[in-house]
Amino acid sequence: MTSETRRIAIVTGISRGLGLATTRALAARGWTVIGDARSNTDLEAALATIDGDVHGVAGDVSDPAHREQLIRGAISAGGLDLIVNNASILGPSPQPFLDSYPLETLEQVYRVNVIAPLALTQAALPLLRQRRGVVVNVTSDAGRESYPGWGGYGSSKAALDQMSNVLAVEEPDISVYRFDPGDMNTRMHQEAFPGEDITDRPDPEQSVPSLMALIEGRPASGAYRVEDVLLAT
Repeated sequence: MTSETRRIAIVTGISRGLGLATTRALAARGWTVIGDARSNTDLEAALATIDGDVHGVAGDVSDPAHREQLIRGAISAGGLDLIVNNASILGPSPQPFLDSYPLETLEQVYRVNVIAPLALTQAALPLLRQRRGVVVNVTSDAGRESYPGWGGYGSSKAALDQMSNVLAVEEPDISVYRFDPGDMNTRMHQEAFPGEDITDRPDPEQSVPSLMALIEGRPASGAYRVEDVLLAT
């Protein structure tokens, strides 16, 4: 497959959860993936479980120099067709009410969950426009519903939702999806409910068919819940 026909993606947060499951699915379909994780140890362990053309870059997505590395990786691979802005942080565990939410932590939650996806997308837009590419921002029902204790994380996802909504209008030649994978049995979800048994939640792999249907089916830009995607494509 030549660089002109190879499909190339950037996926953030690939060391576990939905990011890892998505990267495995893309690689199995012949995509080249540039993926990141904060921990080099976790990243290397994840890469060892993936078959395909996947290039890992360790670093923090809120760091401008790290985002530049991801973009350079895509350019070296031949371009860019897709960004999956999956990396995010929960904040304190257990989740505090807003009357005691530490503001310095809230700033970091917004840097990772809102500013970093926009900054990475801004840097990638020249490449995405060339291929009429796709942006997937992973969102959450916590950005729409009023759950006690979820004001920090939830408000960051609400901001990401609206940012995606506006981007879709401003960039009509690319597809912009707000994808809600639903509750999942992941480490982040466990951190949100310390001490509880969350093994009844679906594994992240169960959300991937819907995500791949978005990426490959290319319905209209918009918000999609995992359970609704296959009906729309």
